[in-house]
Amino acid sequence: MVVIDAHLHFWDLETGSYPWLTPASGSIFRTFAPPEVLPQLDAAGVDRVVLVQAADTYADTDAMLAQADAHDDVIAAVVGWVPLNRPDEAARALERYAAHPKFAGVRHLIHDESDPDWVVQDAVIEGLGLLAEAGLPFDVVAVLPRHLEHVAVLAERVPGLRMVIDHLAKPPIREKGWEPWASLLARAAECPGVYAKVSGLNTAADPETWTAEDLRPYVDHALGVFGPERLMFGGDWPVATLAGDYAKVWEETGVLLRDLPDTERAAVLGGTAARFYGIGS
Repeated sequence: MVVIDAHLHFWDLETGSYPWLTPASGSIFRTFAPPEVLPQLDAAGVDRVVLVQAADTYADTDAMLAQADAHDDVIAAVVGWVPLNRPDEAARALERYAAHPKFAGVRHLIHDESDPDWVVQDAVIEGLGLLAEAGLPFDVVAVLPRHLEHVAVLAERVPGLRMVIDHLAKPPIREKGWEPWASLLARAAECPGVYAKVSGLNTAADPETWTAEDLRPYVDHALGVFGPERLMFGGDWPVATLAGDYAKVWEETGVLLRDLPDTERAAVLGGTAARFYGIGS
């Protein structure tokens, strides 16, 4: 099987602007580039990756597409950014980015917006409609329960829009919490065009002591409501390094999935991402 990491970031503090990334971010407040992670991907047996935006800027998207050109054999797809709340401008940007074969989706850092209902305002709904028309999916950053509530709303208001919930919407692992996360995730999964990423879970757990067993109830719930055909693995590097390293994320994910049938494990580790983002072999 082809193994795909469906959620990986690069950023360059010398050339890019990332308002959320400050000295308070700790060890990830520095530049992260391909040479640092490529050997780790090789060691884990990861074949391809999906780069995901880290800033709501054209510059970030352009930089990722340039990295995709420079590392064509590894970077399979790019989830970039366009101004969804400015539909006319977004349409022009999508037309421009459509020329790049690896532009495969859009994300907006909705959790950094002061309005928790930002994503369901009329202008954004119109912008998301452009994605649906273009056949491009939307990566949903769901940090607050309110964000996760909106997924079903978006599925209803933007027919045909495929969505993927990043990081299983950050379940309350550290607190060993369950609701309302579990019910809201199940509600989102009732929408057939909604998928989710088994990613970023280690940074929702105790950063020093977490193991697969801490994550298991949440991953098992996701498997139950989505099925492996709508789940995809993501390493969330380099954010994941706040609670371990790439090798540990990969190894513990393997523990979580090892009892699945081969076909289901292959879906989570690559097949689902390939279908969702249109990645060919």
